[in-house]
This record gives sequence, C-alpha cells and structure tokens, in this order.
Amino acid sequence: MDTNKILSADILDIVFEGRNKEYGAYDLRKTYQKRLIIAVISMIAFCILIFISVALAKFVASDKPVQMVVQDVNLADVKQEEKKPEPPPPPPPKVEPPKVEITKFTPPKIVKDEEVKPEEKPPEQDKLDDTKIGTINQEGEKSDVVAPPVEQSTGQVEAPKAQEEDYDKEFKTVQIEAKFPGGQAAWIKYLQRNLNSDTPVENGAPPGNYTVIVSFLVDKNGNISEVQPLNDPGYGTAAEAVRVIKKGPAWSPAVQNGRNVIYRQKQSVTFQVAEG
Repeated sequence: MDTNKILSADILDIVFEGRNKEYGAYDLRKTYQKRLIIAVISMIAFCILIFISVALAKFVASDKPVQMVVQDVNLADVKQEEKKPEPPPPPPPKVEPPKVEITKFTPPKIVKDEEVKPEEKPPEQDKLDDTKIGTINQEGEKSDVVAPPVEQSTGQVEAPKAQEEDYDKEFKTVQIEAKFPGGQAAWIKYLQRNLNSDTPVENGAPPGNYTVIVSFLVDKNGNISEVQPLNDPGYGTAAEAVRVIKKGPAWSPAVQNGRNVIYRQKQSVTFQVAEG
C-alpha cells in the first residue's frame, strides 16, 4: 500500500494488506458493523411485535363478558368418633401371705393314760421353739416367735380363789337385818313406853305432826352407837328420840354369809300435838 494512502485507508485494509481477503475473515470483520446493526434492529422489531400481540390479546379478551359461576359448597358432616373410656386396669393378683407353721397346743386335761388319743398328745418342747402355738396343726414357714414357756403341770387343779369379804366394814345391805329383842312389835312398844310424847307441847309446839328420822349403828355384838337425827323438826323432838334409842337394850346383830356384821339402822319417830 502506498504511503500516501495509509492515513486514509481502513484498519482492516492495513491488516489484510498482502493477505488472502477471500478467505472470509476479512469479510466478517468488514461487515461486522452492518450485521450488528441488523441484529439490533431485528431484535427491537421482534420485541415490539411481541408487545403489540400481548396488548391486542388483552384488549380483545377484555371485550368479552365474563360469566361467574357461584356454587354452594356443601360441607360434609364429619362426625367425630367418640372416644370410648379405657377399661380400668385389672386388679393386681392377690398375694396371700405365706403360711406360718402352727402347732396345736391346747390347755392340758387330766385324764387317764388309756383315754389319751394320739392326736391329743401335747407336742414336745423342742417343736415349740420355732413355731406358733394355736388350736390347729398347720404346715408352713418357721416362725421366729419364741414360744412361751409351758408350765409343768403338777396334776392338781386349783379352784379359783373367792374374793375375801371384809366383815369389819359397815354393810349397807345384809341377808338378815339387825333386830330389837322381841322383834318389831317389841321395838315399837319400847319406843311408845319410853318416849315423852309431851316434849313438843312442853316446848311450845303448835298442833301438828313432828317426825324425826334417827340413824344408828348396830355392831357385831348388837351394841348401839352413832345415834344421830337425820332431820330436826324442832321443839325438842329430835333430842328426845335420840335419847330413848341410845338407852335401849342391845340388838341382835345383822348377819351376812353366816357372820355377824356391822349394819346401820334407821327409825322414824312421829310426835302428834292435838289441838287443845
């Protein structure tokens, strides 16, 4: 290439100067700008075409009436299964307590040797050391309860001791009450004969009845003591009754279980004052 044409020559012509321009590389580079412009324009045209198509489709679709379908939705009546109560757990198996060995041992009876039955013979003392004592024989585990010692029988059965009665005390109730010599009639006659019936009148008592109750003790020998009035209506009546009973003779003592005992007696005495 001439020097004066270099400044105005294309860069491709400078590069491919003296080379095979028919090979294709020169043509590709030479028409690169043209093909790039064609590709860009084609792309822009394609995009515009797509945009217009979408717009027309929406426009056409918007003119058609839209039909809405409303349907009732039936909800299925779903029943929930009722939970059945769980059955209670079975009770635990009953555990029976272990049986304890029991040896029959009943109170001994004194009988003749020939009348003793083999099953009624008392067990030996060694068997009672590690077993329980009962009214039956039972097999089982040995018990750690120490058997009570068995008293050796002497062959004599003692009768139960009767409670001794205290015959020196004052008895409230007796089998035979104390008695005035001659009985009840003699006792009333003694009182009527020895009482001063004018005592209340002499002491100014108005008309009426004046009853005195006198208590006195009759000892084992029939002697009278502790004579005292339980009430006093006044006018000297209580003192007069006590005086007469004190000076009386000895009584027949009360009897309990065939023995003389101390017994407290009571006697009422009534004074009558008539209107003058």
